[in-house]
Amino acid sequence: MATVKGPFEFTGSMKGVSFYTQRGSDKVVMRAKGGPTKEKIARSPKFETLRLNQQEWKGCVLMSRALTTSIYELKRLADFNVSAAFNGISKSIQKTDTENQLGERAILFSKYKQALDSYQLNRKYPFTSTLRISPQWNIDREKLQASITLPRINTATQLVNFPNLPYFRILVTLGSVSDLKVSETRNEYLPVNEDLHNLSNHWTSPWYSTEAIVEEQLISLCIREELAAKLTDDVSLVLGIGVEFGKVGFDGNPVEVKYAGCGIVLGVK
Repeated sequence: MATVKGPFEFTGSMKGVSFYTQRGSDKVVMRAKGGPTKEKIARSPKFETLRLNQQEWKGCVLMSRALTTSIYELKRLADFNVSAAFNGISKSIQKTDTENQLGERAILFSKYKQALDSYQLNRKYPFTSTLRISPQWNIDREKLQASITLPRINTATQLVNFPNLPYFRILVTLGSVSDLKVSETRNEYLPVNEDLHNLSNHWTSPWYSTEAIVEEQLISLCIREELAAKLTDDVSLVLGIGVEFGKVGFDGNPVEVKYAGCGIVLGVK
């Protein structure tokens, strides 16, 4: 069933064509239905290249999930599809592998960590424009730790309260991501370092008034100290920070408001 969105816009299906919208875009996307059957794609020699591309895309999706997990608490603050963007970054990294053949190209994120340095999770209200401070941060790889010094915040001049809400809080995340390679025995993408893949930790500040002054503070995070001895060069540590706005909840205490916030990846080491 098609749903009318305006004079010339609608979503749904009509005569083999689907129309839908995506978060972060005001455009209606059109996609034709149909195509070859699953069995034909899986067996026909004509689709051999497609099958190899599909194999590689599975690796990109796995890497995207790992990157999303590393900043999991910040994902809800993004105003666009972060997973899709991370898919694209993973695919770009995968294409740099000239040693392996199509269908087996590795995703060596550790060689392209700069792809996420200072990566903004918001387009309309970026973190650096919303919370106008310069956090000092450091990632200690050997200890699987990170620290951030948040300078004094004067909300009157350094906080842009774009949703016009009474409360805000700070979120900090630290995660670990391993490179991915195709297993010789299982013919699927697996992390090179399984012990330090898809791990994350986070810190959340108390709720502050959006009309207050917040004093300087030091935040320290550790993924899992007992795993420090298993760290390899194939693992990357991802540090992120975000600001989230809140309102008065049913019980009188502050609660977060959906999509009211922003975040950024400070750095990767």
